[in-house]
Amino acid sequence: MDRTALVVGVTGIAGHNIAQTLLADGWRVVGLSRAPRYEIPGVEHVYADVHDQASVEAATIGRGITHLFFSTWSRQATEAENCTVNGAMLTNTLNALARTAALRHAVLITGLKHYLGPFEAYAEAPADTPFREIQPRLPFQNFYYEQEDILFTAAAEQGFTWSVHRPHTMIGYALGNAMNMGVTLAVYGSICRARGEQFIFPGSPQQWNGITDITDARLLGRHAVWSATEPAARNQAFNTTNGDVFRWRQMWPRLAEAFGIEAAPYSGQPDPLEGRLAHADETWAALSDKYALAPYRATDLASWWHTDADLGRPVEAFADMSKSRALGFLDFQDSTRSFLDLFDTLRAQHVIPEVS
Repeated sequence: MDRTALVVGVTGIAGHNIAQTLLADGWRVVGLSRAPRYEIPGVEHVYADVHDQASVEAATIGRGITHLFFSTWSRQATEAENCTVNGAMLTNTLNALARTAALRHAVLITGLKHYLGPFEAYAEAPADTPFREIQPRLPFQNFYYEQEDILFTAAAEQGFTWSVHRPHTMIGYALGNAMNMGVTLAVYGSICRARGEQFIFPGSPQQWNGITDITDARLLGRHAVWSATEPAARNQAFNTTNGDVFRWRQMWPRLAEAFGIEAAPYSGQPDPLEGRLAHADETWAALSDKYALAPYRATDLASWWHTDADLGRPVEAFADMSKSRALGFLDFQDSTRSFLDLFDTLRAQHVIPEVS
């Protein structure tokens, strides 16, 4: 075994699925998180705080790390703070590995806010769709740009190669993740069923009617490992989406059907989840008792604010995958199946109730 991956944020939605792909491909995987959350069989778990370089050094020394997969972030109140904090997290990790490892390649996971702008300037002047990797950066401060520049500088100084992945909304199995729309909608659908309510789309008319796409976290895992091992992918940035497109007006009834509930007619204006589900924990506690669910609160599982932000965009958003296709990554994932597979997994793990 001459390839050892360090997956930073291994218990998150991106990190978990990257680790699964690496393990399936025969890699040795070291998974770094700040504290124990759950074990991933086959992963060597280490615990460190990426805000502290010495902590990362202590966790990685002697591990023989050859590849880095950096898939964590910390939400701050402003984009200036996002740049400072998230930039420092990556810097600390790269500086630590410069002392403890002979790094060959680093993979950075960012997202389509590269083209949309940060939350505080969200979609104010987005790039044109479909988003392509050759489009210039937007004239806004963006912590993704900060992290890219840190990565590029470290790679040039330390002699490793890099790749950057820009997924759209990620759908996949991970619990307690701030960006997991799939689990959020699973909790929402289960609550609607329990209360006998219609499944109301919370977002904007542009999202309801416009073209969009998503990223299955399993596909992200495969794409990230491909870019770390494919010579043609070195020192490249890649969009990472499923490869199909849809409109939410088409997808929403399919999701409602998965919970045995009715999709409400669209009102023509946003109806955010965060305001409507202030008492979700109370409903979820009753559901947990009735169906013997895993011991989570609704607010442990769902990120109402992030799903509202994604579905409330006043512009359409979808990415082009031609660059990856031209270099040999031909993987594809049906987006409806992404949701349905996740719901099946959540039921099997007793996170949400069965639909009887």
